[in-house]
Amino acid sequence: MNGLFQGAWKIGTIMGIPIRVHFTWFVVFGLITWSLSTFYFPMVAPDLPVTSYWIKGTFATILIFISVAFHELAHSLVAMRYKISIESITLFIFGGVAQMKGEPPHPRAEFEIAIAGPLSSFFLAIIFFFLSANTIGSLKILSSYLAQVNLILGIFNLIPGFPMDGGRVLRSIIWQKKKNFFYATQRAASIGQKIALFFIFFGIFSLFTGMVGGLWLVLIGWFIYTAAQTSYQQSTIQEALSGVKVKDIMIKDIVTISPSITIDEAVNNYFLRYGYGGFPVVSDGKYLGIITLKEIKNVPQNAFKDTKVSEVYVKHKKQWEVSPEEEAIKALEVMIREDTGRLVVKEGDKIISLITRNGIARYVQIRGQQK
Repeated sequence: MNGLFQGAWKIGTIMGIPIRVHFTWFVVFGLITWSLSTFYFPMVAPDLPVTSYWIKGTFATILIFISVAFHELAHSLVAMRYKISIESITLFIFGGVAQMKGEPPHPRAEFEIAIAGPLSSFFLAIIFFFLSANTIGSLKILSSYLAQVNLILGIFNLIPGFPMDGGRVLRSIIWQKKKNFFYATQRAASIGQKIALFFIFFGIFSLFTGMVGGLWLVLIGWFIYTAAQTSYQQSTIQEALSGVKVKDIMIKDIVTISPSITIDEAVNNYFLRYGYGGFPVVSDGKYLGIITLKEIKNVPQNAFKDTKVSEVYVKHKKQWEVSPEEEAIKALEVMIREDTGRLVVKEGDKIISLITRNGIARYVQIRGQQK
């Protein structure tokens, strides 16, 4: 779900947690406002000025998204009790998501973090139901609608389709029973995919019967399926790399390239000969950076013999270094964050090897075949 956090803008901070809005939020904000202003409020409160409906619709939509943010904030506050830091809360087309740095330490923490969201929605539903029962006019109508929305939000999130809240509750139960976090994640994600497929097929069926709302079910199902699939894959990788250090996967026999040779020599004597996707650039024992196929492709082929490696290699960055004793999963996280295919393995001041994404992928694949 990392794509959610690209194209999102920060709109504020609550209790130290940045609140972001994804561009898709504006689409659903407009649709909900339009729907409430032109259909719902005119139906439940006829004969009012058009402007009044649009004011109510806009205000109600804002309160809906405040309710969603409150739901995610509940997750975040419980997570912070367990020393899990929250990078941000992002509102997007399907609701909201709290981006947590790390996993719960034990099943009970997972359960409490997951259940906090639906409970917060039920709490808001009770508050709005109380307001609707003790007010009149526009406030009564608005409160009644928001009570229903929060009740639906809480119930819907309890559906055991990982990574929804209900799916995380299910994971905590399986985790507690089997004492295996990875198995619990994979099992919950698998169930989540099946539930998502039900949403998709039921949504398609609804469309054929003339229910336009079926499209929304298809989109939600697709989102849940994709998220569950990603969670399953991530869990598989984490399980395969559990307890594995960089030194266990790094390239054993490192081959370096001099910055003084030409691209033509680099291609023929290194890339074609060894089959690696990149090589460290070293001069007089000093590590300078790295050259990969990406840099080679940026050079016109007719300029291979006139262009030196020193002209195109990527200079080294401190964040591209990793210790041989570091966990392999941490190295992979750095590669993903830095958008690079390899890291330099450094012991003291000495460059001893490289670890690559391809190398990690091969290791995970082999471990998977051994299961």
